[in-house]
Amino acid sequence: MTQVVLTIGPEHTLRQAAQRMSERRTGSAIVIDPDNSGVGIITERDILRAIGAGLDPDAERTAGHITWDVVYASPSWTLQEASAAMIRGGFRHLVVMEGDEVLGVISVRDILRVWSTEPADVPA
Repeated sequence: MTQVVLTIGPEHTLRQAAQRMSERRTGSAIVIDPDNSGVGIITERDILRAIGAGLDPDAERTAGHITWDVVYASPSWTLQEASAAMIRGGFRHLVVMEGDEVLGVISVRDILRVWSTEPADVPA
């Protein structure tokens, strides 16, 4: 899992979110909105869909593209549990939380990185 997560607010523009994600070389950003409970996420795919739909990335705010219905992983999950949740939900990022604290984000890339260096652990 990536422990240093990028956080943004709902008022950032899509371009600002994309720039920050690009600078950090990450495919997602955690969204903290003081007016909403919980933690949301915006991904490169969300930004791509918005731009593909003709929205102006300099005017469009991330607030309209945040996924609030997030599947949270526990730090005790195995890679198999994380990958199964991603397959079931059709997404590539899981927010890892313990209580109300964001511990990190696990991505498909993180899982592949581990499995490619430890081929004996890859499920059949």
